[in-house]
Amino acid sequence: MIKFFDLQKINAAYQEQFQEKMKLILDKGWYILGDEVNSFEKNFANYCSSKYCIGVGNGLDALTLIFKGYIALGKMKKGDEVIVPANTFIATILSVLQADLVPVLVEPKLETYTINSDLIQDKITSKTKAILAVHLYGQLAEIDKINAIAIQNNLIVVEDAAQSHGALLSKNRKSINTQSFSFYPAKNLGALGDGGAIITNDEELAKVLFSLRNYGSEVKYHNNYIGINSRLDELQAAFLNVKLPNLDADNEHRRTVAKRYLSEIKNNKITLPFWDFSNNHVFHLFVIRTEKRKELQDYLKENGIETMIHYPVPPHKQKAFSPETSGWNNLSFPITEKIYNEVLSLPISPIMTADEVDFVIQKLNLWTS
Repeated sequence: MIKFFDLQKINAAYQEQFQEKMKLILDKGWYILGDEVNSFEKNFANYCSSKYCIGVGNGLDALTLIFKGYIALGKMKKGDEVIVPANTFIATILSVLQADLVPVLVEPKLETYTINSDLIQDKITSKTKAILAVHLYGQLAEIDKINAIAIQNNLIVVEDAAQSHGALLSKNRKSINTQSFSFYPAKNLGALGDGGAIITNDEELAKVLFSLRNYGSEVKYHNNYIGINSRLDELQAAFLNVKLPNLDADNEHRRTVAKRYLSEIKNNKITLPFWDFSNNHVFHLFVIRTEKRKELQDYLKENGIETMIHYPVPPHKQKAFSPETSGWNNLSFPITEKIYNEVLSLPISPIMTADEVDFVIQKLNLWTS
């Protein structure tokens, strides 16, 4: 069986270093916001070419806190609208709602799966205050175009980078707007549990975020904001410090696998993803489309190849957004719905072997449905 993602094997390579970190933390006896978190925040900020990194509990909290930070600074207020892609993981939308803001859904481009920047302008109203760009599956959204629209309309841009650790906007430029990251174990940079971070060049925002993640407190027992408890765990920060130096090499291996898939899969019943072969894609997922997804997934499983569906139900069709709540279930986003009905994620990881790639390609090319 070629596993979709062999997390145990990936982390086995770090076992000795992980154990050393665990012993170090046990010996110190400091478990919350200690040296490892401080070190990781510095290291990840440098890696992202950013001034500040705020370690938090998970990727959803990272996004939510960004919006709460802007509200605390008076740059947004409850009830403001945020433009978000209709094609995304549910956390993107939950972050907006949890900050008491209003998501406005915009269709993606079918080729890239990311938000269609050409459709954003028509969705902007007097209540619009931000655009939330999602770098889905590891590919950057059209961030230059989105930034231009934002400047023209005096809007904030927030980037959901939960799946795009290390993707380059341009040469040696990994950050531009305030971004949120998830370190869920299966991410390109994954912890051994939940974890997240925010990177920003905005000193004022960073100061608020450091406080908001820690009960709204800068000085213990003195609370300036209505904050939450969402601090990157000391142990998870230690594991991330071990893995961060290998991130670029891991991403390059993913690109190598992706290049082979793109050049060697030859089956007219399968639509391959778009990629311009720049470093703007780190292939957190390699997502194909087919109108006969169940048949293909069953065929690959019978041949020992594990696949996943990211994602089976679009946000606007979730029960959480029924007519009794938001009423989104009645909305129509045909491109988003087509994507959700057809996508299938192939195995891709930094430890995938050439023989495994050969086998996946061979079986895909032999599939006749």
